[in-house]
Amino acid sequence: MIKIKTFFYFFLVIFIINSSYAKEPGTLITEIVNEASKILSSSDPVESKIIKLNNIAETNVDIAGIGMYTLGKYRKNLTESEKIKYNKLFTSYFLKNFSSRLVDYSDPKIYVVSEKKINDKYTIVSTVLEETSKNPEIKIDWRIYTKNPERPLIRDLIVEGLSLARTQKEEFKSILQNNNNDISYLFKSLEEFIIK
Repeated sequence: MIKIKTFFYFFLVIFIINSSYAKEPGTLITEIVNEASKILSSSDPVESKIIKLNNIAETNVDIAGIGMYTLGKYRKNLTESEKIKYNKLFTSYFLKNFSSRLVDYSDPKIYVVSEKKINDKYTIVSTVLEETSKNPEIKIDWRIYTKNPERPLIRDLIVEGLSLARTQKEEFKSILQNNNNDISYLFKSLEEFIIK
């Protein structure tokens, strides 16, 4: 009897733990947006807001996956040490780019409109950034990687039909093509953005 109770208790704890982490993509986006909104509307210093926004991104965005995607075919030619360097630089680049764009908003209102499962790996969550006196309404689709349903991750933002990951990929491709496909030029470009 004790073993059955122990097993039941163990099962219940595991279920509760899993339930707390397993989130539907739409719920994930709602929670992220609400958390970011609280940070942006707070009276915290800008530096504090950036740290908190970066924590959200590091937890909920597949930065490594986006980095490899944006490198495209060029990732196949990298040595292990170059991959490590690129991942480190891209993470710093991504976080600075992400937080510097968001920190200018005081209290963005984003609402989930729909959720569409593409396949077992991807779900698209469609949202709308509410119109303000200064800016028009903006449609934003979030591409959520759901291969591991326990930990869905954001893989891309599609703003008014424009994929940010694809745009980044084209930018990196242009830098490499204009510099004889030398990865060191891309590294230099990322480093310059990070330190400015």
